[in-house]
Amino acid sequence: MRADRIFAYGATAGLIGDLLLGDPRRGHPVAAFGRAAADVERRLWRDHRGRGALHTLVCAGGVAGGAALITRAVRRSPAASVALTAAVTWSVVGGTSLGREARAIGGALAAGDIEVARERLPHLCGRDPHSLDGPQIARAVVESVAENTSDAVVGALVWGALAGVPGLAGFRAVNTLDAMVGHRSPRHLRYGWASARLDDLAGWPGARLTALLAVAAGGRPRGAVRAWRADAAKHPSPNAGPVEASFAGALGVRLGGTLAYGGRVEHRPVLNGETGRAVETADIERAVRLSRRVSALALGVCVAGRLGAALAARRLAGRRTTGTNMAGPRTAGRRDA
Repeated sequence: MRADRIFAYGATAGLIGDLLLGDPRRGHPVAAFGRAAADVERRLWRDHRGRGALHTLVCAGGVAGGAALITRAVRRSPAASVALTAAVTWSVVGGTSLGREARAIGGALAAGDIEVARERLPHLCGRDPHSLDGPQIARAVVESVAENTSDAVVGALVWGALAGVPGLAGFRAVNTLDAMVGHRSPRHLRYGWASARLDDLAGWPGARLTALLAVAAGGRPRGAVRAWRADAAKHPSPNAGPVEASFAGALGVRLGGTLAYGGRVEHRPVLNGETGRAVETADIERAVRLSRRVSALALGVCVAGRLGAALAARRLAGRRTTGTNMAGPRTAGRRDA
């Protein structure tokens, strides 16, 4: 079985597995990677970019290299290759768990239990929840759903289409490292620099695809495009900007503004501020539904892209073979003359 079909079948099965089962409750591979990466950090840490780059190379490179070896070991068995792709896809995407956490917070807000909402918010994002009121929590949830649609689903599928199982696993490793050491805390300002920059690079194609699909699936294409073009570049993150701006425009809400991370207050530009309204609790459910539509469309785009690229490569190879076969007799004839 060709690699393009292996990805198509495996990625589809993995995304269905995530839809039906969510993340593994115990023994999650990403959690195991996080523990291993933390142990590497304890051994390597210095307030130095070079040490941080080594940390990134050991952790992300080790995961991608290990995935490549496993892929090579099962390449003779199409069934095993599909099963491996499905298992890795299921373990690295997190759309269902993202939706569950968002809806749990939305349910607490709808019931008027803001303390429960504050307790659950750290499961979804790294903001300080204790000073947030209901609308601010709702805004944080919508922003996290938007950003994690790219990070936890679309970006992984894009790299799976580009590089198979090593791409899936490597992207998730890079994204996890960024969450662990890529923030601007005093400890990680230099040490996490390499992880943060690599995450920016790896997340670039998935973020743009997520933004495009939010435009297509959100029901407000003009508003989504307008917010993306006007406000995405204002965001401090080159990848979260397009995603959050397009989601804001698609949902007709305002995102961004003042927020707090780890005791540090940031005043970010408002996204879709000209036409959007304040986020309400009901918008959490709308954001989750948009995220699911974007994820399903991303699977279709990535599978179609992988199949189309393989078909184009086969046709090009066929033309070269045909050209070589046609040239052969003429060349031979000239030599005989």
